[in-house]
Amino acid sequence: MNRHVAFERLHNFRDLGGYRASDGRTVAWRTLYRSDSLGKLQGADWDKFLALGVRTVIDLRYPWEIEAKGRVPEAERFHYVNLSIEHRPYDQAEISPDVDPWRYLADRFAEVTEDGAEEIRQVLEQIAEGPGPVVFHCTSGKDRTGLVGAFVLTLLGVDRDDVLADFALTELATERLLADWQAANPDRVMKWPGYGRAPARIMELVLADLENRYGSVHGYLKDRVGLTDDTADRLRSRLLTGGEA
Repeated sequence: MNRHVAFERLHNFRDLGGYRASDGRTVAWRTLYRSDSLGKLQGADWDKFLALGVRTVIDLRYPWEIEAKGRVPEAERFHYVNLSIEHRPYDQAEISPDVDPWRYLADRFAEVTEDGAEEIRQVLEQIAEGPGPVVFHCTSGKDRTGLVGAFVLTLLGVDRDDVLADFALTELATERLLADWQAANPDRVMKWPGYGRAPARIMELVLADLENRYGSVHGYLKDRVGLTDDTADRLRSRLLTGGEA
């Protein structure tokens, strides 16, 4: 099963289909995608993206990131929404190499789960209700995108090991993400050796933190995010199929 969609300039575009849910159904293929910045699309990549038939684009970046790097080309072709789930920007290149990198990132994710609860609810509603297929993305398709991906798969009843493994697939893009950063910042030195990394341990810590605070990930999504049972049901109805993976 190869869920990566190969592009020249996008490094982390993936189909979330094929995972088995607890009720025996399967996440539908070619229905929900996760990605790094769609602002990089051009030429043959753009044609390949259009061929996927995407109708909804959810951009998780800060407005200032979009201003600097661009949004999906011809955004008016899509149902395009910008929902910045992160509220406290930080520069990963400047993280001290002496800190525990995975605990540090899990703590940043914890900030997002609290600060961005309202936006996270809206993102999940858009995935459940917006015209499809849907793609959601941030800059590298790693942290903010990884968090939303973990929430969606958990709501669909996908096994925890598969949720963690999906997050960790970004590791296959780490080398190219780092090369992009170096090309964009030729006068800077990368201080943190964990840049672009996404081991399963990070998401394992994040989900454990939510379980400690809210009893379960579902409890967090219901009590803090305000996700309704109706939205969760529509998400499952839209994204799960009775067919085999």
